[in-house]
Amino acid sequence: MRVLRHHLRKTTSRKSKTTSNDAPVKRLIMVLLHSATNAHILHLQTKSFSEHMALGSYYEAIVGLVDSLVEIMQGTTGELIKGYPLDNSAFAESMSSLAYLTKVRELFLEHRPGFPTSATQIQNILDTILELINSTIYKLRFLH
Repeated sequence: MRVLRHHLRKTTSRKSKTTSNDAPVKRLIMVLLHSATNAHILHLQTKSFSEHMALGSYYEAIVGLVDSLVEIMQGTTGELIKGYPLDNSAFAESMSSLAYLTKVRELFLEHRPGFPTSATQIQNILDTILELINSTIYKLRFLH
């Protein structure tokens, strides 16, 4: 968890093209994209078959969902999202998979209000991403 907080602190303090209005959007997109790589690494390192399968399903789905989210955002707003924080140090190898995905959910809920609430298609894809996170947490917590 400390690594993720450090990652967000670094990207928040770094001067970039990020404006106060779209910074949460860019931060959440990067957290979710990084979560695919982190889940993939955790998937490769686990000795638990159920954890292996849960993390495999997560990393296979999250990139496509984030891609759809960004495309829908850009199509809705008519603007490309630029100025993503480029720090990729958010790997939490010392955390359990469950703790890591729980932290991703916490960050998701923290940054979701930065997305337009009036665009239902954006909120729908955000709901789908949250469903994936929650489903993975369920599998990690109860299906061992």
